[in-house]
Amino acid sequence: MSNDLNLLDAIERYLDGKMGEEEKLRFESMRQQNSEVDQLLVEHSLFLKQLEETGKREHFQSLLHETHNNLANKGVIENTKPSGKAIVVNLFRKYKKVSLVAACSAGLTALAISGMFNAFNPATESKKLQALSREFENIKNEQKHTKAVVKNLQQDINRGIDPNIVFKSGGTGFVIDPAGYVVTNYHVVKGARYIALQSAAGKAYNAVLVYTNPDVDLAIIKIEDDSFKPYKQIPFSINKTAADLAESIYTLGYPRETIVYDQGYLSAKTGYNGDSLTCQLAISAKPGNSGGPVLNNRGEIIGVISTREAAAQGVVFAIKAKHIVAAMDALEKEGKYDLTANNKGNNANYLSGLNRPQQVKKVEDFVFMVKID
Repeated sequence: MSNDLNLLDAIERYLDGKMGEEEKLRFESMRQQNSEVDQLLVEHSLFLKQLEETGKREHFQSLLHETHNNLANKGVIENTKPSGKAIVVNLFRKYKKVSLVAACSAGLTALAISGMFNAFNPATESKKLQALSREFENIKNEQKHTKAVVKNLQQDINRGIDPNIVFKSGGTGFVIDPAGYVVTNYHVVKGARYIALQSAAGKAYNAVLVYTNPDVDLAIIKIEDDSFKPYKQIPFSINKTAADLAESIYTLGYPRETIVYDQGYLSAKTGYNGDSLTCQLAISAKPGNSGGPVLNNRGEIIGVISTREAAAQGVVFAIKAKHIVAAMDALEKEGKYDLTANNKGNNANYLSGLNRPQQVKKVEDFVFMVKID
């Protein structure tokens, strides 16, 4: 019993960010090695979230009761002493504007943040998940990098990128074929009228949507730009088999203008509520990471970042890599585009044996920021 209480205390301090660096590293190591601890952390995070939401509802109900009593004391309304439920309902009906203002004041910040994203995962409860698409208007560019990006974009504008296009959202994508085929999430490009890809070096290319599968949340886009030169080879391969539990993984993506690296491990072989299309990762992910590659220590693609648990910290879901291969097969069968000889994930892996920084240096040139209008 004492050990359980100590563990819960450690979990709460971890979630509150009150652990020192050394203790945090020990706890994360324990979480990685013990799946029960990891699951308890996720469940406790959800439990605390539910408590918080319950507290907010009770606080709002208390405000309504207080407002009703004040109005009754001033003679504005007749105090008939209905039940608590009737007070709330009647007060809301009679004074909608007052109630809505109070509700908006209490929840405006949360709604402004969560309302930016539409959770997407057809096999799960979408309200519990948060898509990682990026809203460009709400993210400030880093000042120093912006100058370099603007310079490169101006060069790309001269090569055919329409300067009048205002990009509203996007995510991440990565090359799966030397001819310029790029995989990302379907929810990243859904409804796109125009697609552009921007590299880590700031170079931008026009792209077109060539394949979508909403059921799996995958899409394939192809670079169609006179300035693009096909790659000679791709450094990573696609691992079509299931990854191992607790296997170390890393990802690259664009939660901001510069490419961002993060690392973690595979915490479950299935996704949310046992979804077999995805797997669960213990890793940090922010809006903009959607569509990013998930790689193992050998430099093999094992998945595509898709969604995260909205109420839990460090719980992310990735589409399994075998669905990338299936998407490429489907694209080939449609006969609209010819894939190169290196397609279907059969390209050689040139990352195995390299240390992590060396791998990242080679991979980042094949990971793009996806921008859509």
